[in-house]
Amino acid sequence: MADATPTAPTPSSGIVELRVHGVSGAGADQVLDRPYVYQVAGDRSGGFYRPRPGYPDSTGTDGVTLEAYRWSDLPSGTAVRTLSLVFLLPFMLCNVAFWMRPANRAAKHTILALCRVLALTLTALYVLSIVGVALDLIAWRCMDTPSCLAGRSWLSWLGGRPTGLRLGVLALVPVAAIGLLWWLGARPGHSFDAFRTPSAPTSKHQLSAVGQWDGEPLVGRLRSVHVAAAFATLSASLLAARASQHRSWVMVILLTATGAVLLSCLALVTVVPSIDRTDPSPRVDGVFRGLRTIACGLTMLVIVHVVISPAPWPQGGALPGYGAIVAWLFVSQTVLVAVLAALVIWRRGGGQRRSPMRALGVPVFMTISAGLAVAFSAELVYRVADLLDRGGTTADGLETSPPLAYKWAIFGFFLAVVTALLVAGLVTRMTRRGRRRAARAIVAADFPDAPPQAADRLRRVEQAVARARFTERLEPLSVVYACLAALGLATSLLGLLQLLPGDVAQRYLGVPEGMVNFLIGSGSYAIAAILLGLVVGGIFAYRTAQFRRYVGVLWDLGTFWPRAAHPFAPPCYAERAVPELAKRITYLVEQGQGVLLAGHSHGSVLLAATVLQLPTRITERVALLTYGSPLGRLYSRLFPAYADEPALREIGERIGWRWINLWRDTDPIGGWIFASHRPGEAETLTGPAATVDRRLTDPQDVVPAPSDSVPPPILGHWPCESQEAFADAVRDLTARLRPARG
Repeated sequence: MADATPTAPTPSSGIVELRVHGVSGAGADQVLDRPYVYQVAGDRSGGFYRPRPGYPDSTGTDGVTLEAYRWSDLPSGTAVRTLSLVFLLPFMLCNVAFWMRPANRAAKHTILALCRVLALTLTALYVLSIVGVALDLIAWRCMDTPSCLAGRSWLSWLGGRPTGLRLGVLALVPVAAIGLLWWLGARPGHSFDAFRTPSAPTSKHQLSAVGQWDGEPLVGRLRSVHVAAAFATLSASLLAARASQHRSWVMVILLTATGAVLLSCLALVTVVPSIDRTDPSPRVDGVFRGLRTIACGLTMLVIVHVVISPAPWPQGGALPGYGAIVAWLFVSQTVLVAVLAALVIWRRGGGQRRSPMRALGVPVFMTISAGLAVAFSAELVYRVADLLDRGGTTADGLETSPPLAYKWAIFGFFLAVVTALLVAGLVTRMTRRGRRRAARAIVAADFPDAPPQAADRLRRVEQAVARARFTERLEPLSVVYACLAALGLATSLLGLLQLLPGDVAQRYLGVPEGMVNFLIGSGSYAIAAILLGLVVGGIFAYRTAQFRRYVGVLWDLGTFWPRAAHPFAPPCYAERAVPELAKRITYLVEQGQGVLLAGHSHGSVLLAATVLQLPTRITERVALLTYGSPLGRLYSRLFPAYADEPALREIGERIGWRWINLWRDTDPIGGWIFASHRPGEAETLTGPAATVDRRLTDPQDVVPAPSDSVPPPILGHWPCESQEAFADAVRDLTARLRPARG
């Protein structure tokens, strides 16, 4: 424990206000709004802090004991976050999509199986992109082209060697890439047993499962399957090239074994229920590790066979079979996404709030994940091809030209992005008047007596409210983009037919071939710009507080959920944060304290999952204060099986409806949970749930206070611990807690 100080005596109030921050990554002193703090539990990654005793104002409202849980370092460090945001983003989105299944349990296992098969295709695509660079472009094409080898001593030493030797040596590059991914996925995490509060399941809702079980056994089995599939993909690429000119009984055995490994991988993630066991099982785990070992050994045998095989190799062109494998993989992803979308639309059930995204998050996010993975892979191959062919402006029609499937992928991705941007601009313009009209009504109700000199300030507030309401428009836009991305993937089928994008466009649409080639080149640079933007955004996200709130919410949304679809996604921090919070709350209650949980933004999600895990004897002494919470606005829409209205109502019932939610109309992320309580709007909700939400006027005024020279700021998604409304909510909840403590 860092900087430990003896715990101060508990104030007479007997209530601890435990604050959990959101995605801002604020320090404990900022969360507590006290300059001097010390750590009372946890470590540097996730710890509990209190104000130092002996300093003025070391307690909270009405003398409650202040405590903060700082978890911002749990997802990972700044550098790791930045790199992961770029290279692991498709894997992370794939894993998030896994948890977006419909609330209806019908066809649940089929939907989850399809998600895991799509996750396998992402791993295969990762390997194929490295194979395309190392084996197709360099070992096969460049080393057979004297102009490509000229002046490249790092390649020319292999240029005169036999084709099999070149392929065998450079096959070590994808082997190393697989090893790197394997090592990243196997990084040791935090000891789960140190943070778990042993207890029987207390809730029937799925959100309570987050952090309740150790995810490492499942992740370990998935990791073994994906490593096996990765090595089998490399083996299949080498064998496809060798089989073009040579067939023997050895080839038949190796091909059969490779096919058996791939089929075993599909079976293990689709029809074998043992993969979802949450407890370690030496026998089950041994089967998965055995498959991984077989795949590794098989790849080594394939590489040796390619090197020593005396049969001649074909000359010129692309690596035999590689383009077809890539195209078929893209087509397979398209079919899987289409089947997944059809199944979800057929089986999706009702939700708390009807919306275009209701239960469609699974196919939408899976399509976006696959589209990004294809775009990144195509850009890698395309950019290396352009680098090797140093005399051309694009890689189209050159000796080092990438496979047609990649060209179609870049073309389709570019058109999807451009079309989506045009649609977004159109929607923005079409909805601006309605959003402004609604914002104007809200502002007029909040500031009916604003003086004429506040007109400019009123317009700024209206703009902030209108921008915040655009969040709801992102749902149909994401569906539109997913449909366009799926169409882009489907065009890969034309690559199987050996049709060039320029020829097709000119023949059937009348678009000049040169224009299409220009668009392909532009699409490649656009993907490179997106990659660079992600890197720069990841860096600035931890240097600029305002920017961090938008990037951070995406990151923490993705890493909140356990890795149940793709093992190479960033680690789940909730596996520690939720049980650690549960253990701390249990300890405080057992010490005779009442606990007021105060969660901002994503901190409210952590607290919601925690409350569902606490036994009744603990929740009887717990109250909940949420502010800037995405539970109702985002989570209930995106994760209907886990954060639906019944789950939110159970949270209220567990704590005796000692729950207040503060929200602002200017907040683009947080919102109301049960009832908006906007002025002038009639509310039909009755019962305890109707008392949860409290709307805050933001800003507090549009003219400067008598003691100030500028008007109060527009806070939006910023925390509100320093506002009087927060103190009033604390007083209300602590008053309800004291009778409950008897």
